[in-house]
Amino acid sequence: MKEGIHPKYYDTVIHCACGNEIKTRSTTKDLHVEICSNCHPFFTGKQKLVDTAGRVEKFRRKYGMIAPQPKDAEKPADTAATES
Repeated sequence: MKEGIHPKYYDTVIHCACGNEIKTRSTTKDLHVEICSNCHPFFTGKQKLVDTAGRVEKFRRKYGMIAPQPKDAEKPADTAATES
């Protein structure tokens, strides 16, 4: 490695807003982050999937597409007609 062209490498502590501290090495001395793997919803399993304003339904209405009917919904109607 050439002398004088590489940045200094420090022992670093990453501080999260939730209070978690992670010790690592970096070119910066201290890092402050808002979210980490300890409190991120994806890693904690508390993630909720939210359909923002019904985007699929809005698209279908805009372009005149009809939502496909589930096949289970058709079977009871057919069996009821044959039993009568």
